[in-house]
Amino acid sequence: MTQAKLKIKKGDEVIVLTGRDKGKKGEVTKVNLENSRVTVQGINQVKKHRKPTQQAPGGIDTIELPIHASNVALVDPKSGKATRVGFKELKDGTKVRVARASGETID
Repeated sequence: MTQAKLKIKKGDEVIVLTGRDKGKKGEVTKVNLENSRVTVQGINQVKKHRKPTQQAPGGIDTIELPIHASNVALVDPKSGKATRVGFKELKDGTKVRVARASGETID
């Protein structure tokens, strides 16, 4: 099975399209290409109960779980709304990502 190619990278600002956090925006902190999942800062937070160990005290931690990449969309730099991503080659030969809604380059 081949890995899916994602158009979302670490550091991108995305908006959640479905689920309990629908409409929220956040920054991508981790990308898992094997499972097509992304971890977004402040999105899909759950409480995890941990037992105390010799290295760390126990307690209840709040962690962010990954969500599927199809449930997030890149934020358009111009309008601030969700947009699809395309690619365009510049005159000097470099390939850049482009917001389909406004045509602005991303990065």
